[in-house]
Amino acid sequence: MPFWINMVVALTAFAIAAVMGIFLIPLLKKIHFGQTIYEKGPAWHKSKQGTPMMGGFMFIVGTIAAVAVGYAIFRFRQTDAAAVPDNTGLYRLLAGLAFALLNSGIGFIDDYIKAVKKQNLGLKAKQKMVMQFVLSAAFLYALYLLGDRSTAITFPFFGDVDFGIFYYPLMMLYLIFLTNAVNLTDGIDGLCGSVTVISSLSFVMLCASMGEWEYSIYSMALAGACLGFLVWNLHPAKVFMGDTGSMFLGGSVCAIGFALHQHLLLALIGIIYVLEALSVVIQVCYFKATKGKRLFKMSPIHHHFELCGFSEYKIVITFSSAALLAGIAANLIYNL
Repeated sequence: MPFWINMVVALTAFAIAAVMGIFLIPLLKKIHFGQTIYEKGPAWHKSKQGTPMMGGFMFIVGTIAAVAVGYAIFRFRQTDAAAVPDNTGLYRLLAGLAFALLNSGIGFIDDYIKAVKKQNLGLKAKQKMVMQFVLSAAFLYALYLLGDRSTAITFPFFGDVDFGIFYYPLMMLYLIFLTNAVNLTDGIDGLCGSVTVISSLSFVMLCASMGEWEYSIYSMALAGACLGFLVWNLHPAKVFMGDTGSMFLGGSVCAIGFALHQHLLLALIGIIYVLEALSVVIQVCYFKATKGKRLFKMSPIHHHFELCGFSEYKIVITFSSAALLAGIAANLIYNL
């Protein structure tokens, strides 16, 4: 696939997401869909009280529109008009988009509860987990029907390990963990969007190496749309993505990694998400084991760095740089 198609996709996604902010932000302000700031967070975050949320619609619309444009160009340029088109790639792409959108739907419910009730709790944990289990099972089943019936996980430098029947429950838990990990990364201005731009570009390179052109389009669309959103979300943020947006990003990142059947490289490319989630787990376990002591000043770990004196810009740059190195490492490992 010519690289210019990916560039058209990225520019389309960027333009749609960036332009949408002109109209969406005033609308969100008008209907009073503002963020309620967590009382136990850093004190200076209270100044963000009331900042419009659900800005994730910018990159959701941008991603979907750009994928449609890119895929249409990709299929139009296929030269063998007499051949019967193989739609498997399209169906796998649609399965990934559906998984991301349905996760976004969970996030939307969460945001709606927060916006209407002016609470920062949203959905109950059990409610969210049940819905995520159902979605994860449905996505894995869709991949199974579309030909991905391998129950093996590739361990770099060691080869494949077949988990048999245990593969599916393990992968359901893995999907839920990573989706929520992306959600946890959305804690300061521009962080989740910036890290996702880098991770998506890493997936573009991986897709190119594997010949996964449909998911290359998806990855590039996601990167471009997140860049468009960052026009409005970098510090000081004029809008937040909300769970509507972060759950879409989590679903997208997971969908791409699973469609490529690269479970461990997914964790490496998404290392920032993983560390953010692990910092919460470690903090809770340490707190319980030591009866009230904390390992980090606050979790997720980006708040720890905030309380250590890092500016929001510095955290974004540091975390994005780490994501870039991890993405390069993942691509090098795959191509060895």
